[in-house]
Amino acid sequence: MSRSATRILDEVERAVVGKRPALELALCALLADGHVLLEDYPGLAKTLIARSLATVTGMRFSRVQFTPDLMPSDVTGASIYNQRTSEFEFRPGPVFTNVLLADEINRAPPKTQAALLEAMQERQVTGEDRTRVLEPPFLVLATENPIEYEGTYPLPEAQLDRFLIRMSIGYPSAQAEREMLERRLARRHDEAELSAVVDHDELLAMQQAVEGVHVAEGISSYIVELVGATRESTSVQVGASPRGTLAVMKLARVKAALESRDFVVPDDVKYVAVPALAHRLALKPELWVQRVQAEDVVQECLASVPVPTTEFASA
Repeated sequence: MSRSATRILDEVERAVVGKRPALELALCALLADGHVLLEDYPGLAKTLIARSLATVTGMRFSRVQFTPDLMPSDVTGASIYNQRTSEFEFRPGPVFTNVLLADEINRAPPKTQAALLEAMQERQVTGEDRTRVLEPPFLVLATENPIEYEGTYPLPEAQLDRFLIRMSIGYPSAQAEREMLERRLARRHDEAELSAVVDHDELLAMQQAVEGVHVAEGISSYIVELVGATRESTSVQVGASPRGTLAVMKLARVKAALESRDFVVPDDVKYVAVPALAHRLALKPELWVQRVQAEDVVQECLASVPVPTTEFASA
Protein backbone atom coordinates (compact mmCIF):
# COMPACT_ATOMS: atom_id res chain seq x y z
CA MET A 1 0.00 0.00 0.00
CA SER A 2 2.80 2.43 0.85
CA ARG A 3 4.33 1.93 -2.59
CA SER A 4 1.03 2.61 -4.36
CA ALA A 5 0.43 5.74 -2.25
CA THR A 6 3.89 7.03 -3.13
CA ARG A 7 3.19 6.51 -6.82
CA ILE A 8 -0.09 8.41 -6.49
CA LEU A 9 1.57 11.35 -4.74
CA ASP A 10 4.50 11.42 -7.17
CA GLU A 11 2.16 11.57 -10.15
CA VAL A 12 -0.03 14.30 -8.62
CA GLU A 13 3.09 16.31 -7.85
CA ARG A 14 3.73 16.54 -11.57
CA ALA A 15 0.82 19.02 -11.60
CA VAL A 16 0.89 20.42 -8.05
CA VAL A 17 4.39 21.60 -7.18
CA GLY A 18 5.83 21.78 -3.68
CA LYS A 19 2.73 20.77 -1.70
CA ARG A 20 3.52 17.20 -0.65
CA PRO A 21 2.16 17.51 2.95
CA ALA A 22 -1.18 18.90 1.72
CA LEU A 23 -1.43 16.19 -0.94
CA GLU A 24 -0.65 13.51 1.63
CA LEU A 25 -3.41 14.77 3.91
CA ALA A 26 -5.90 14.76 1.03
CA LEU A 27 -4.85 11.21 0.13
CA CYS A 28 -5.20 10.17 3.79
CA ALA A 29 -8.78 11.43 3.76
CA LEU A 30 -9.50 9.55 0.53
CA LEU A 31 -8.07 6.28 1.88
CA ALA A 32 -9.97 6.81 5.15
CA ASP A 33 -13.18 7.18 3.10
CA GLY A 34 -13.77 10.75 4.29
CA HIS A 35 -14.40 14.23 2.90
CA VAL A 36 -12.12 17.27 2.72
CA LEU A 37 -12.81 20.96 3.27
CA LEU A 38 -10.16 23.15 1.61
CA GLU A 39 -10.18 26.66 3.04
CA ASP A 40 -7.68 28.93 1.32
CA TYR A 41 -7.16 31.88 -1.00
CA PRO A 42 -8.00 31.79 -4.72
CA GLY A 43 -5.44 30.41 -7.14
CA LEU A 44 -3.72 27.96 -4.80
CA ALA A 45 -4.54 24.78 -6.77
CA LYS A 46 -7.57 23.61 -4.79
CA THR A 47 -9.44 22.60 -7.95
CA LEU A 48 -6.29 21.18 -9.48
CA ILE A 49 -5.69 18.94 -6.46
CA ALA A 50 -9.21 17.49 -6.65
CA ARG A 51 -9.05 16.88 -10.40
CA SER A 52 -5.53 15.44 -10.23
CA LEU A 53 -6.39 13.02 -7.42
CA ALA A 54 -9.37 11.78 -9.40
CA THR A 55 -7.31 11.30 -12.57
CA VAL A 56 -4.39 9.54 -10.90
CA THR A 57 -6.64 7.14 -8.97
CA GLY A 58 -8.82 6.32 -11.98
CA MET A 59 -12.00 7.79 -10.53
CA ARG A 60 -14.86 9.75 -12.10
CA PHE A 61 -14.78 13.47 -11.35
CA SER A 62 -17.55 16.09 -11.20
CA ARG A 63 -17.39 19.76 -10.37
CA VAL A 64 -20.22 21.97 -9.09
CA GLN A 65 -19.80 25.73 -8.82
CA PHE A 66 -21.91 26.67 -5.81
CA THR A 67 -23.82 29.92 -6.35
CA PRO A 68 -26.71 31.67 -4.54
CA ASP A 69 -29.23 30.42 -7.12
CA LEU A 70 -28.09 26.78 -7.06
CA MET A 71 -30.95 24.40 -6.24
CA PRO A 72 -30.67 21.06 -4.39
CA SER A 73 -31.79 19.21 -7.53
CA ASP A 74 -28.85 20.77 -9.39
CA VAL A 75 -26.61 18.69 -7.12
CA THR A 76 -28.55 15.48 -6.48
CA GLY A 77 -30.59 15.21 -9.69
CA ALA A 78 -34.30 15.38 -10.43
CA SER A 79 -37.16 13.45 -12.00
CA ILE A 80 -38.01 14.69 -15.50
CA TYR A 81 -41.27 13.93 -17.27
CA ASN A 82 -40.76 11.87 -20.42
CA GLN A 83 -43.49 12.68 -22.92
CA ARG A 84 -42.82 9.53 -24.94
CA THR A 85 -43.39 7.13 -22.07
CA SER A 86 -45.68 9.42 -20.03
CA GLU A 87 -43.53 8.64 -17.00
CA PHE A 88 -41.07 10.48 -14.80
CA GLU A 89 -37.41 9.51 -15.26
CA PHE A 90 -34.67 10.29 -12.77
CA ARG A 91 -31.74 12.25 -14.18
CA PRO A 92 -28.74 11.82 -11.86
CA GLY A 93 -27.00 14.97 -10.70
CA PRO A 94 -23.23 15.55 -10.43
CA VAL A 95 -23.21 13.95 -6.97
CA PHE A 96 -23.30 10.55 -8.70
CA THR A 97 -19.55 10.35 -9.14
CA ASN A 98 -16.44 9.30 -7.21
CA VAL A 99 -14.85 12.70 -6.55
CA LEU A 100 -17.16 15.71 -6.29
CA LEU A 101 -15.60 19.16 -6.17
CA ALA A 102 -18.03 21.48 -4.37
CA ASP A 103 -16.39 24.75 -5.36
CA GLU A 104 -17.06 27.69 -2.99
CA ILE A 105 -19.62 25.67 -1.06
CA ASN A 106 -20.44 28.58 1.26
CA ARG A 107 -21.90 30.61 -1.62
CA ALA A 108 -24.95 28.37 -1.92
CA PRO A 109 -27.95 28.77 0.42
CA PRO A 110 -28.32 26.36 3.37
CA LYS A 111 -31.00 24.30 1.59
CA THR A 112 -28.56 23.43 -1.19
CA GLN A 113 -25.68 22.86 1.23
CA ALA A 114 -27.90 20.44 3.14
CA ALA A 115 -28.55 18.47 -0.05
CA LEU A 116 -25.01 17.14 0.32
CA LEU A 117 -25.41 15.94 3.91
CA GLU A 118 -27.13 12.64 3.14
CA ALA A 119 -24.69 11.90 0.33
CA MET A 120 -21.69 12.66 2.55
CA GLN A 121 -22.83 10.67 5.56
CA GLU A 122 -24.98 7.81 4.24
CA ARG A 123 -23.47 7.64 0.72
CA GLN A 124 -26.95 7.73 -0.78
CA VAL A 125 -29.46 10.14 -2.31
CA THR A 126 -33.18 9.99 -1.53
CA GLY A 127 -35.41 11.30 -4.31
CA GLU A 128 -39.12 11.43 -4.98
CA ASP A 129 -39.49 7.71 -5.66
CA ARG A 130 -36.65 5.86 -3.93
CA THR A 131 -33.20 5.93 -2.37
CA ARG A 132 -30.21 5.57 -4.67
CA VAL A 133 -26.86 4.35 -3.34
CA LEU A 134 -23.70 6.12 -4.47
CA GLU A 135 -20.93 4.00 -5.93
CA PRO A 136 -17.86 3.76 -3.67
CA PRO A 137 -15.49 5.39 -3.26
CA PHE A 138 -17.19 8.75 -2.82
CA LEU A 139 -15.22 11.84 -1.81
CA VAL A 140 -16.52 15.40 -1.48
CA LEU A 141 -13.77 17.95 -1.76
CA ALA A 142 -15.29 21.33 -0.90
CA THR A 143 -13.56 24.71 -1.10
CA GLU A 144 -14.08 27.97 0.73
CA ASN A 145 -12.55 31.41 0.22
CA PRO A 146 -11.60 32.83 3.66
CA ILE A 147 -11.37 36.47 2.53
CA GLU A 148 -14.76 37.05 0.90
CA TYR A 149 -17.83 36.82 3.11
CA GLU A 150 -20.30 39.07 1.29
CA GLY A 151 -23.14 36.97 -0.12
CA THR A 152 -21.98 33.77 1.59
CA TYR A 153 -23.71 31.32 3.92
CA PRO A 154 -21.28 29.96 6.54
CA LEU A 155 -21.42 26.21 7.00
CA PRO A 156 -23.16 25.25 10.26
CA GLU A 157 -21.23 23.20 12.80
CA ALA A 158 -23.31 20.09 12.03
CA GLN A 159 -22.21 20.21 8.39
CA LEU A 160 -18.58 21.01 9.23
CA ASP A 161 -18.57 17.87 11.37
CA ARG A 162 -19.30 15.79 8.25
CA PHE A 163 -15.87 16.66 6.83
CA LEU A 164 -13.13 14.30 7.93
CA ILE A 165 -10.51 17.04 7.70
CA ARG A 166 -10.22 20.76 7.06
CA MET A 167 -6.96 21.90 5.55
CA SER A 168 -5.29 24.75 3.70
CA ILE A 169 -2.75 24.72 0.88
CA GLY A 170 -0.72 27.85 1.55
CA TYR A 171 1.47 29.80 -0.81
CA PRO A 172 4.34 27.88 -2.43
CA SER A 173 7.93 28.64 -1.58
CA ALA A 174 9.94 30.77 -3.99
CA GLN A 175 11.81 27.66 -5.19
CA ALA A 176 8.59 25.74 -5.80
CA GLU A 177 7.09 28.70 -7.65
CA ARG A 178 10.15 28.95 -9.91
CA GLU A 179 9.89 25.21 -10.60
CA MET A 180 6.21 25.71 -11.47
CA LEU A 181 7.18 28.33 -14.08
CA GLU A 182 9.93 26.13 -15.51
CA ARG A 183 7.55 23.17 -15.90
CA ARG A 184 4.97 25.37 -17.63
CA LEU A 185 7.57 26.68 -20.08
CA ALA A 186 8.86 23.17 -20.78
CA ARG A 187 5.48 21.57 -21.58
CA ARG A 188 4.26 24.55 -23.73
CA HIS A 189 0.64 24.33 -22.53
CA ASP A 190 -1.25 24.98 -19.29
CA GLU A 191 -2.43 21.58 -18.17
CA ALA A 192 -0.04 18.86 -17.00
CA GLU A 193 -1.04 15.51 -18.49
CA LEU A 194 -1.42 12.95 -15.71
CA SER A 195 -1.91 9.19 -15.92
CA ALA A 196 -3.81 6.82 -13.67
CA VAL A 197 -1.37 4.83 -11.52
CA VAL A 198 -4.08 2.76 -9.78
CA ASP A 199 -7.57 1.82 -10.88
CA HIS A 200 -10.92 1.86 -9.11
CA ASP A 201 -10.56 -1.65 -7.66
CA GLU A 202 -7.01 -1.04 -6.44
CA LEU A 203 -8.13 2.07 -4.61
CA LEU A 204 -10.93 0.17 -2.87
CA ALA A 205 -8.38 -2.49 -1.90
CA MET A 206 -6.13 0.22 -0.42
CA GLN A 207 -9.05 1.52 1.64
CA GLN A 208 -9.76 -1.99 2.88
CA ALA A 209 -6.08 -2.57 3.73
CA VAL A 210 -6.25 0.25 6.28
CA GLU A 211 -8.56 -1.96 8.37
CA GLY A 212 -5.58 -4.23 8.99
CA VAL A 213 -3.63 -1.53 10.85
CA HIS A 214 -3.50 -2.28 14.58
CA VAL A 215 -4.53 0.34 17.15
CA ALA A 216 -3.25 -0.54 20.60
CA GLU A 217 -5.24 0.15 23.74
CA GLY A 218 -2.75 2.82 24.77
CA ILE A 219 -3.22 4.65 21.47
CA SER A 220 -7.01 4.43 21.74
CA SER A 221 -6.86 5.92 25.24
CA TYR A 222 -4.53 8.66 23.97
CA ILE A 223 -6.99 9.60 21.21
CA VAL A 224 -9.94 9.63 23.63
CA GLU A 225 -8.03 11.79 26.14
CA LEU A 226 -6.95 14.18 23.38
CA VAL A 227 -10.50 14.68 22.12
CA GLY A 228 -11.73 14.95 25.70
CA ALA A 229 -9.20 17.73 26.33
CA THR A 230 -10.81 19.81 23.58
CA ARG A 231 -14.13 19.61 25.45
CA GLU A 232 -12.54 20.67 28.74
CA SER A 233 -10.52 23.56 27.32
CA THR A 234 -11.39 26.96 28.79
CA SER A 235 -11.23 28.44 25.28
CA VAL A 236 -13.95 26.23 23.85
CA GLN A 237 -17.74 26.41 23.99
CA VAL A 238 -18.27 23.06 22.28
CA GLY A 239 -15.50 20.50 21.91
CA ALA A 240 -14.93 17.84 19.29
CA SER A 241 -17.67 15.25 18.84
CA PRO A 242 -17.26 11.46 18.97
CA ARG A 243 -17.19 11.65 15.17
CA GLY A 244 -13.94 13.59 15.67
CA THR A 245 -12.57 10.74 17.79
CA LEU A 246 -13.29 8.30 14.97
CA ALA A 247 -11.76 10.71 12.44
CA VAL A 248 -8.46 10.85 14.33
CA MET A 249 -8.35 7.07 14.58
CA LYS A 250 -9.12 6.56 10.89
CA LEU A 251 -6.56 9.08 9.70
CA ALA A 252 -3.89 7.81 12.10
CA ARG A 253 -4.31 4.29 10.70
CA VAL A 254 -3.89 5.60 7.15
CA LYS A 255 -0.81 7.58 8.15
CA ALA A 256 0.71 4.44 9.69
CA ALA A 257 -0.03 2.48 6.50
CA LEU A 258 1.63 5.18 4.37
CA GLU A 259 4.71 4.80 6.59
CA SER A 260 4.73 1.04 5.88
CA ARG A 261 3.65 0.15 9.41
CA ASP A 262 0.81 -2.12 10.48
CA PHE A 263 0.38 -0.34 13.83
CA VAL A 264 -0.31 3.23 14.94
CA VAL A 265 2.20 5.26 16.97
CA PRO A 266 1.59 8.55 18.84
CA ASP A 267 3.27 10.56 16.08
CA ASP A 268 0.57 9.39 13.65
CA VAL A 269 -2.08 10.81 15.98
CA LYS A 270 -0.20 14.10 16.35
CA TYR A 271 0.16 14.42 12.58
CA VAL A 272 -3.59 14.24 11.92
CA ALA A 273 -4.99 15.84 15.09
CA VAL A 274 -5.18 19.47 13.93
CA PRO A 275 -6.80 18.89 10.50
CA ALA A 276 -9.16 16.30 12.01
CA LEU A 277 -10.30 18.26 15.08
CA ALA A 278 -9.87 22.03 14.65
CA HIS A 279 -12.98 22.56 12.51
CA ARG A 280 -15.12 20.67 15.03
CA LEU A 281 -14.48 23.19 17.84
CA ALA A 282 -16.68 26.18 18.64
CA LEU A 283 -14.57 28.80 20.40
CA LYS A 284 -15.92 31.24 22.96
CA PRO A 285 -17.01 34.47 21.23
CA GLU A 286 -14.70 36.71 23.28
CA LEU A 287 -11.67 34.89 21.88
CA TRP A 288 -12.44 35.85 18.28
CA VAL A 289 -11.21 39.42 18.85
CA GLN A 290 -8.00 38.00 20.33
CA ARG A 291 -7.41 36.07 17.09
CA VAL A 292 -7.28 32.76 18.93
CA GLN A 293 -7.80 29.97 16.41
CA ALA A 294 -9.13 26.46 16.85
CA GLU A 295 -5.83 25.10 15.54
CA ASP A 296 -4.06 26.76 18.49
CA VAL A 297 -6.44 25.08 20.93
CA VAL A 298 -5.75 21.63 19.44
CA GLN A 299 -2.01 22.27 19.67
CA GLU A 300 -2.44 23.20 23.36
CA CYS A 301 -4.32 19.96 23.94
CA LEU A 302 -1.57 17.99 22.21
CA ALA A 303 0.95 19.61 24.53
CA SER A 304 -1.08 18.91 27.68
CA VAL A 305 -2.17 15.31 27.11
CA PRO A 306 0.50 12.78 28.19
CA VAL A 307 1.89 10.72 25.34
CA PRO A 308 1.78 6.95 25.98
CA THR A 309 5.10 5.20 26.34
CA THR A 310 6.30 2.92 23.55
CA GLU A 311 5.51 -0.20 25.58
CA PHE A 312 2.01 0.99 26.50
CA ALA A 313 1.28 2.25 22.98
CA SER A 314 2.10 -1.08 21.37
CA ALA A 315 0.34 -3.31 23.88
